[in-house]
Amino acid sequence: MAVQVYNPFERFNFSNRNCFLTGTPVDAEEERIQVFPQWLMTRYALEERPFKLLDESITTYKDLKIPCSTDLNNQFLIPLEEEIAEAFDKGYDAVKALDPIKIFQWAGKLLYGMIFNEVQSGIKMQYAQGEQFVMSQAIRHKFSHLLLMLQGINHPIIFDEFTPFSLFLFKVDNAPDEFVYRDEINTLTFSIRLRDMGLIICLQDNTANLRYHKQLLDKIGETPLHPIQFEEMCARVFYSAYLFNRLPEYNLLPVGEELYIEAMPLRGMDSRPLFDHWQGKTFGQVLENFWKKWGFLLLEIIKNPEKPMTFLTREDGELIPAGEVGLPA
Repeated sequence: MAVQVYNPFERFNFSNRNCFLTGTPVDAEEERIQVFPQWLMTRYALEERPFKLLDESITTYKDLKIPCSTDLNNQFLIPLEEEIAEAFDKGYDAVKALDPIKIFQWAGKLLYGMIFNEVQSGIKMQYAQGEQFVMSQAIRHKFSHLLLMLQGINHPIIFDEFTPFSLFLFKVDNAPDEFVYRDEINTLTFSIRLRDMGLIICLQDNTANLRYHKQLLDKIGETPLHPIQFEEMCARVFYSAYLFNRLPEYNLLPVGEELYIEAMPLRGMDSRPLFDHWQGKTFGQVLENFWKKWGFLLLEIIKNPEKPMTFLTREDGELIPAGEVGLPA
């Protein structure tokens, strides 16, 4: 039987009465799962921690939920969570050994859970104002393709000779109980820092961001980073994801019971570079946000707008070892 693709963006059906991944009817009260997995919330005491949505409303990590059929959860999501949790518990080496597609599915499910909650909130807010909910065609395009690819969790969906995401994994000298999570929904970019590692993933770029940062990534290799270095790397990737100016297109090729997804060339008929021009001042603003913990102000960061402050490389371009990162007292 051919794979049946579910797309709630056609009619904006984001009811709690339909499973977020399959669209099958569910019990709106009983069949719901938390966006942030319980194992993660328990280990880092996240349940009651506040979480701000795009409409500025405040909820908690434990109250972010999505409708999910019991069968889907038991058969596919719980085993995925258990595999990811075990690897995260062991640390960097175990996570590196995971199938990258599993990490993509896990991170994508989490970020899509955020999207689901944001869309629900937006629909309710617009309805209360007597207005119709509107989403740009570009954003709808990205979100629906992400959901399509996540259906590989429970269907035989195969990426035909391409990888739809950029995955960055680093060793990081974190404090024992440190947990930092960030996302940027519009660019489908996600980062998490915990234990002895930091992970960044761009969920819909066909590895473009990975190639964009290749020179710096080659310098880092397996070298452990100081947390401020990882946060700088996050800022670089989040900013380049913003500069990425293509909307990847795909062909869907059903073959028997499998669905092959084929990527169209990113360049297409567009002669522009894949990324817009990097602006030092704008990047400095992004970096200021990622470096809030250390108190650096924008004026310090972009004292030289052409060369913003960096803790990753020296003047000669060589990587600064984590132990040599000099931070003000």
